[in-house]
Amino acid sequence: MAVLRRQACLWHKNVARRNGAGIAGTSDGMTGPVRKAVFPVGGLGTRFLPATKAMPKEMLPVVDKPLIQYAVEEAQSAGIEEFIFVTGRGKTVLEDHFDHAFELSHTLAQRNKKKELVAITEILEEPGQVVYTRQQQPLGLGHAVWCARRLIANEPFAVLLADDLVLSRTPCLKQMIDVHAKVGGNLVAVMDVPPEHTDRYGIIDVEREDGRLVSVKGLVEKPAAAEAPSTLAVIGRYVLSPEIFEHLSRQKKGAGGEIQLTDAIAAMIGTAPLHGLRFEGRRFDCGDKAGFLEANIAFAAEREELRDAVRRICRAHAGS
Repeated sequence: MAVLRRQACLWHKNVARRNGAGIAGTSDGMTGPVRKAVFPVGGLGTRFLPATKAMPKEMLPVVDKPLIQYAVEEAQSAGIEEFIFVTGRGKTVLEDHFDHAFELSHTLAQRNKKKELVAITEILEEPGQVVYTRQQQPLGLGHAVWCARRLIANEPFAVLLADDLVLSRTPCLKQMIDVHAKVGGNLVAVMDVPPEHTDRYGIIDVEREDGRLVSVKGLVEKPAAAEAPSTLAVIGRYVLSPEIFEHLSRQKKGAGGEIQLTDAIAAMIGTAPLHGLRFEGRRFDCGDKAGFLEANIAFAAEREELRDAVRRICRAHAGS
């Protein structure tokens, strides 16, 4: 803990020094590079029982990779350097997945299975780049992010929800970080949803639009269709300023009796800019069984060696 405090103090001093030299800081909505990403993976996965009774939902495979690996690879492609997993009980298999498997690697090497060996080693980061912290109670997404506060210190960071899988030419988080470098503040990925689905998402109140970028004046968590300010919904990609921890520390419960991340983001409107980005790509809700099935089909269809088989299977079952 003493080491963490010293690191935080050093970070504060470095930020102050840069700001004094004329580099924009958080006071005007601009921030430094986004180097850290938080992956909240402490959920119980009740919508996928019994499959998730002994296996984390984030380890459910889409084609041949678990959901959490897609999220980590997206973060890697966006230039993230530090990966923070907020876990819960029974999630140690996640740690094993991103660790060396010496026996398996040795066996694959002996059998000259080079492709398979690369597949299990290319996702490994250098020692110290991956950190795990425990969310001891499932109190909501806001609480999960708050659990990572001491690991973030005083710099902007990303949050990725593995349930939300995005198929795009440019990784969704990379799109967001490129925009964040220009606008600063808080940035959320948004998409239009049917009016009857607004009660499933955080819904933004639009101030103005500039192409794919939306300036936000309000944010409501899971409103009924009649009360929703728009049909523009926040999905599981965020780039946030560290000041959000001041609001999350209040542990104020919102919709569903949980500590909502969107409530803390909304509380910052007026003191920090908030933008929504209509990202390029298709988002799949892999926390939903139908969405998970569709993601498997879509991602398999992107693979040359599987494309014909996917089409054949879909045709065969289309009339069922």
